Amino acid sequence: MPLVEITIPLMGEGIIEATIIRWLVQEGENVEPDQPVVEIATDKVDSEIASPARGVVKRIMRKEGDIPKVGEVIALIFTGEDESIKTGEEFSALSVPAGIPSGEMNPEPEEPLPVFASKEKNLLVMDVPPRFEQQLTPFTRKIARDLRISREELYAMAKQIAPERITKEHLYAFTRQRERPAPGNNAQETSHEKPLISKEQFYSTGSVEVQPLGRMRKLIAQHMVYSSHTAPHVTSFHEADLTELVKWRDQAKGLFLEKHQSRLTFTPIFVQVMARAIREFPMVNVSLDGDNLVLRKDINIGIATALPDGNLVVPVIRNADQSSLAGLAAAVNDLSERARTGRLLPPEIKGGTISLTNLGMFGSLTGTPIINQPESAILAVGSIQKKPAVVMNNQTPGIGIRDMCILSLSYDHRVIDGALGGSFLARVASLLENFVSQAEI
Repeated sequence: MPLVEITIPLMGEGIIEATIIRWLVQEGENVEPDQPVVEIATDKVDSEIASPARGVVKRIMRKEGDIPKVGEVIALIFTGEDESIKTGEEFSALSVPAGIPSGEMNPEPEEPLPVFASKEKNLLVMDVPPRFEQQLTPFTRKIARDLRISREELYAMAKQIAPERITKEHLYAFTRQRERPAPGNNAQETSHEKPLISKEQFYSTGSVEVQPLGRMRKLIAQHMVYSSHTAPHVTSFHEADLTELVKWRDQAKGLFLEKHQSRLTFTPIFVQVMARAIREFPMVNVSLDGDNLVLRKDINIGIATALPDGNLVVPVIRNADQSSLAGLAAAVNDLSERARTGRLLPPEIKGGTISLTNLGMFGSLTGTPIINQPESAILAVGSIQKKPAVVMNNQTPGIGIRDMCILSLSYDHRVIDGALGGSFLARVASLLENFVSQAEI
């Protein structure tokens, strides 16, 4: 019987699962090729999955709110004869092939499983077990998140029970073992495991309104916590004099718009300067994978973009070092506009090697941004403000009104030391201060 599977597609680097937001079709409904059938979301982008064939929706195997992993089958399309597709008369008689379950895709065994010891106190980051992804189902991933079981703890668990799948019984047993006081410990010695802030403290301040976190905000929060726990962040700062750059941009933006039909903002200038500096300091364009240093040959710069609902997405400009200022301006304007209107495609938010965030758009002088994993650095640009500053006139110091900007670079101190981070940041500042000498409209 001709059945076509609808699966969760590859969504980008580091994305292993997606949340089903809304089904756009129902079982028994006719569908056409490329017709959107379901809306899904990750922590980076929302998108739709289209029907791969003409037919009838035979079975929807994942409900709204479920979190299937990449490659998992979530629905079946029956592509029988036109008459049955058109009328649906034979649809109810169709059967699903053996081995494809209804409801939950990965049922867990009911029998009790052995408890294993926790070594959380001395846990080190380990190599990922070869079949680690196959040992976890979306259902157990969700339970692990709810129980605050770290990825490193899951690695240890997977190695100990390989090749078995990790089940909810394993997770609950691990949690019980972790919470059990060590022999000889008294209540005072283990009290740090209890919540430091009680519910009463949250709600004893007077009138409050409780709002549940939205789906994207929860995912962003998880990603930020993961990044701060994974990489030891260090932030360096440098103040740059952008007076000449501000003058040039004010004079050039009209001609630039007329020539290229694209607005000239400061962001593409920052992107171009970052790309030039990375060519000189390629060791900031790296990632750490266990004990391996991944040297990125492409310079793909992610642009942190605020959305109307207050959330954040990071579209990526690929091979930024190979684009002209006009090309970068067109790319920045296009990606920013489509990000704010929810029209980004999954490939456009993956593959970044370093990120840029323009804090000055919101009036911030500077900031200490969190690295977008698995990258190793993120550059923040503060607001450009007129300030009194020391200027040299025929080698004589004086005071002048200048357009000053504070740049900050957060970097992963496991792979980038202060000398490299500071040198890269100083080079970015120097290129910005001397940008006019190389500028082309």
